[in-house]
Amino acid sequence: MPDILTAPLVVEFPFTRSLGPVQSAFLTGLRERTVLGVKASDGRVVVPPAEYDPVTAEEIRELVEVGTAGTVTTWAWNPTPRRGQPLATPFAWVLVRLDGADTALLHALDAPGPDAVRTGMRVRIRWAAERTGAITDISCFEPDQGTGGDGHTREPVAHDGQFLDPLTGITAPARLDYTYSPGAAQSRYIQALADRRTLGERCPACRKVYVPPRGACPTCGVATGPQVEVGPRGTVTTFCIVNIKARNLDIDVPYVYAHIALDGADLALHARIGGIPYDQVRMGLRVEPVWTEGSPFPEHYRPSGEPDADYDSYKELI
Repeated sequence: MPDILTAPLVVEFPFTRSLGPVQSAFLTGLRERTVLGVKASDGRVVVPPAEYDPVTAEEIRELVEVGTAGTVTTWAWNPTPRRGQPLATPFAWVLVRLDGADTALLHALDAPGPDAVRTGMRVRIRWAAERTGAITDISCFEPDQGTGGDGHTREPVAHDGQFLDPLTGITAPARLDYTYSPGAAQSRYIQALADRRTLGERCPACRKVYVPPRGACPTCGVATGPQVEVGPRGTVTTFCIVNIKARNLDIDVPYVYAHIALDGADLALHARIGGIPYDQVRMGLRVEPVWTEGSPFPEHYRPSGEPDADYDSYKELI
C-alpha cells in the first residue's frame, strides 16, 4: 500500500470590480477618515452600506455619516493570526455597531488578551497611517478609554457622498491556501510517474482504463482495482492555443495545451505540446512524453514521428 501523498496548494487571483455610487462613497470616505452608512426603507442605518435594501431589495442611496466609535456586539478571539489578516499578533474579531448605525461592522480589535474583550465594551477606530480607499484604511479597532465620544454626534448626519478624487474601482486579491491529498489511487499514479511510468486503473465491470485513476469508475460506480500501465505514446484528441502568459510559468506564448489519449487508456489526460509549431498541432497527432531531469512528470509531449491516428480510433475520447 503506497503512502498517501499530501501537498500544500494555493489558488490566488486578483478580483477587479467597478464601484457604484454607494460603495464608491463608502471607500473614498474611509480614505478621508469618514464612515458612511445608508438609510434603508425602514429607517435603519446600514453600515457597511448596501446598494440594495436588505428587506425590499430596492435600490437605496440616502447616505449618512456615523461615528468612528461604537459598541462591541459580539466577538471571537483569534490566537494565531494568519497571512493577510489585519494584525500580526493575537487579536479579537469583533462586530462593532458604530454610533448612529443599526448594523454591525466586522473588523479586528487590538486587545492584550481575551480577558480584555467583552460584549458591550466601547471601542474606536484606529486609522491606518496611509489610506488608499479600502476597508484596510481602518487598521483595527482599539478600546475606547475615554467617555465614549469620538468627536461626532451619536445621531447619523446626512452626507452627500461627494469627495475629491473618488474611487471608481478596486482590485482585491483572493487567495485560498489548502492541503490537497490525492488519495490512494492517484498517489500510486504520482509515485509511478517518478519512475517514468504511467499507471491507470481498470474498471472490473466495463473494463475501461482510467488515467489518471480516480479509485472508482464514474460510469459503473465500482472500485477500479487492477492497475494497468499505459502509454507512453498517445494521440491528440483535441487542443487549444494559449495566448495569455501565466504568472510564474516560463513558457512563451502562444503554446498548445491538448487532451491526449495514451495508448491503452480510455480517458484522455491534458498536457502541453512542444517540439512543433503551435499552428501545426492537429487532432490525431501521435505524441510521446519528454522528461527532464528531476521532474516528477513529463515536461511536455512532442510528435513521435508516427503517422496520424485514424479518427475512428479516438473519436470516443474527444
